[in-house]
Order: sequence, then C-alpha cells, then structure tokens
Amino acid sequence: MKIKFPPKKKLADIIKFFESKKIGKTTGFYHKDHQQMEVNEVFKPTYYPPDLKLLYRLYQLIVLNKRTTLVEFGSGWSTIIFASALNENKKRHTNELKKLRRNNPFELFVLEDIPKYRKLNIKNCKKFTKYNKINIKIHWLKSKVKMVNYNGMFATEYENLPLCSPDFIYLDGPSQFSIKNKINNFSTAHKDIVPIGCDILKIEYFLTPGTIIVVDGRSANAKFLKDNFKRNWKYFKDPNFDQHVFLLDDPVLGRWNRKQLNFYKK
Repeated sequence: MKIKFPPKKKLADIIKFFESKKIGKTTGFYHKDHQQMEVNEVFKPTYYPPDLKLLYRLYQLIVLNKRTTLVEFGSGWSTIIFASALNENKKRHTNELKKLRRNNPFELFVLEDIPKYRKLNIKNCKKFTKYNKINIKIHWLKSKVKMVNYNGMFATEYENLPLCSPDFIYLDGPSQFSIKNKINNFSTAHKDIVPIGCDILKIEYFLTPGTIIVVDGRSANAKFLKDNFKRNWKYFKDPNFDQHVFLLDDPVLGRWNRKQLNFYKK
C-alpha cells in the first residue's frame, strides 16, 4: 500500500488554486506560515490566518488518495478544506462508492472541544458550503476531554467519539487546556506540557487497512501513537510541514476491504 503525496507548489500557484475553488470569497484569509510563529504565540486567544501551503497539502491528500469518510480532532480552516475536498471526491466517485462497504460516504465528523471555536467554525463552514453549493454532511460532535490512565501512562481522551469507520483521520486536537481533571496532580493544562491523546489507539482494531492518519505537529503525540500501535503502520515524517503521516498496511480483512483498496489504487 502507498500514499500519494502531492508535489511541491509555489505559494503563488497555491493562492491561484484556492481562488479557483472560491475558498477565499467567504473567508477572506491570507497566508501565514505557522512554523514561523513565536514561542507561546499559539496560546494567544487569536483566530490565526491559515497556512495555505499546509491546507493545499491536506486538500490534495484527500483527493489524490480518494478518501471518503473523515474524522477531524479539532477544527478550523482545515474543516473548510476537508469539506471542499470531500465534495470534489463526491463529484468524481459517487457511482464507484455504491459498490463498496462505505455507509458514511463523503461525510466529515468534527470534534471540537473549545465552544467559541466550535461556534465560529460552524458559522464559517455553513457560509462556505452554501456559497459554493457543497453538498456533503458535516457532523459537529460535542465532547468533553479528560485526563485518563492509558496502560499505566497519562493521556487525554474524548468522552464521545464519532460512530463511523473513517479512512482518513486528522489529529489536531484537543486543546491541552480543555482538560479540567487531574491524575496524581498531573494534567496537560500547562504551557510547557505537550498534548498526548489516546483516542486513536482505542479504536485501532476497528480501522480498515488503507486508513490514513495525519498528525499536525504534536510530535510527542505522534511518537506515543507510533510506540503503542499494535498493527502494521507505515510512518512518514515531513519536517517541512511538521506533519506525521501513518498508513495502516495490515493484511486485507476480506473481499469488501479488498474492493475498497482496489478503489484507492485506480
């Protein structure tokens, strides 16, 4: 199994691409290199402009790899991009998907633990999808996040998870400051403590071969996943985008999974 990664593009070409998709029409965003942010800048109560290079890469990962069902931990500009990419796949592959075991085709499940961002991102997504006549389902899930003991190690988990079988998972949440409880007086709610979520590990055996996971930043969390996964995952690190990508390269589960993998390859 392989992942199709998009070729590098100049920022000017990426801007033209987003203009062709009319994404800037309703959001009015401009490019900000998130890797150039200053120390602790990410903790400021500010809704930052998007990193267009990163968003272009995410869009192409969805389209090139023909993803159908997405789960996003966290929300933001990426949610709009995922909606647009899923809509593109829906136009291209609806008839093909009718022959597969995919019961949430072209659906996006979003977990956002910060109320103000949840409200803002829902508003932005509704405005964007209406303007661009995007016809996909976006499920906004409410869930608290808490500290837990995962196999003797501290981690965080969402109390509610989406009921679906995703073939693409994007990990960019929760906020480490959404945690309200402590274990042995320990919590991630500190600027010098890194976020470590265990949710994907809990559903690992429910994922089908071919599933892609993208971890945005969160290197410690990516390492935690890599060290605790039980199945066969290919791992790719891209320092240019501060991303960690996993591909579930396990043996085929059966004929329906085989058909799904053949669909990705075509």
